[in-house]
Amino acid sequence: MEILTMIGQLVLALSILVGLHEFGHFAFAKLFKIRVDKFYIFFDFLFPMPSVMNFALFKKKVGETEYGIGWFPLGGYVQIHGMIDETQDASALAGPPKPDEFRGKPAWQRLLVMLGGIIMNVITGIIIFSALTFKFGESYLPASEARYGVLPNGLGREIGFRTGDKIVKINGRPFQEFDDVRRPEVILGNNSFYTVERNGQLLDLNVPNNIMDKLGKQGDSLFVLPRAPFSVGRVIAGAPASKAGLQVGDRVTAVGSTPITYFDELQKALKINANKETPLAILRNGQTLTIPVKVDGEGHIGFEQKPDLKFNTRTFGAVQSIPRGVDAAFGVIGAQARAFGKIFKGQASFGASMGGPVEIAQQYGGQWDWVRFWTLTGSLSMVLAFMNLLPIPALDGGHVVFLLYEMILRRKPSDAFLEGAQRVGTFLILALMAYVLVFKQVMKLFN
Repeated sequence: MEILTMIGQLVLALSILVGLHEFGHFAFAKLFKIRVDKFYIFFDFLFPMPSVMNFALFKKKVGETEYGIGWFPLGGYVQIHGMIDETQDASALAGPPKPDEFRGKPAWQRLLVMLGGIIMNVITGIIIFSALTFKFGESYLPASEARYGVLPNGLGREIGFRTGDKIVKINGRPFQEFDDVRRPEVILGNNSFYTVERNGQLLDLNVPNNIMDKLGKQGDSLFVLPRAPFSVGRVIAGAPASKAGLQVGDRVTAVGSTPITYFDELQKALKINANKETPLAILRNGQTLTIPVKVDGEGHIGFEQKPDLKFNTRTFGAVQSIPRGVDAAFGVIGAQARAFGKIFKGQASFGASMGGPVEIAQQYGGQWDWVRFWTLTGSLSMVLAFMNLLPIPALDGGHVVFLLYEMILRRKPSDAFLEGAQRVGTFLILALMAYVLVFKQVMKLFN
């Protein structure tokens, strides 16, 4: 069920973002009276071969345009009349341009048509982040609240963190919010380091230059979490915790004879008792109770923790939310640019840093959380805008480069050259798709 939820969220997000991206091209084409033959979310052919496996899940022709949903869920397209792209080559554009053709319009109009998808993705990202800020504000954990120290995962321990370390400075300066620990400017900056207090001593822990590779393999940007006492949050229906009678608000104080204060201590104790019926000591309404619970083979009993940490929330009005949304949206672009800078400097591997549908679906998670869904979808919208602006033929950015060349030098590249560039760009995209969809997933099986 969790896998289906991941896939469902990914498909919904891509449908929204691809549809809006293609609508951006469509809207500018219509604005300049350019004929649009097709508007499709997903491909109705086996990309990049427009004559192979042609069928649509849905299609309807309205006026001169056929609207549809394709069967191949890795993109989408608008077929703009008189434009060389994945659906038509130079041979289909013989003869002089007609008034309703893309090639018959001034370069500045063609430039806006090509930028339309990117513009729409940026607007979408800003709207999503602004709406989330207005609705929920900004929740944050003050640095002073992380008084129990941190809990590192494998990557955190590799950086040098140990359970219970208290982070007191970032890059030699005090910080105000715990999330500052993993901000892009810290993780992707040069010579970044953390100062921690451990057993009364101060130690500096350097952020490794290849942290991008390590985060890519891990699948998220978390490497330390604030450690804290906890109570029981949501109890999963039908799970061992539910069957044993565990309730929201209970505090687990012991597993067998092992005392429990922190959630990581509970996890460790439960793993030791995997596949066993184990007594839990719990504190409920001031009374201590002992209940037996059957621990599954992975050391789980089926509940979510509620950390005893006091989060603060900043609230914003509708107008105030817009600049916050703009900052959040372009913060994603900035992080992407810094990541590419790391790659070009040789401090990160391009292959390890690239994520495909599998990695994106995993980030959405197996539980449907609308706040998480829209946050990730807003981020993905900005990532799509950034990636599409890259100067690669077959992407919007490639078309933009050729149009800028035409506008500056007053000379248009030949149709034969554009067709060749389109083929090279398509090959590069196919190679990248093969890597993230096949090769990278196969390699994970051997790691």
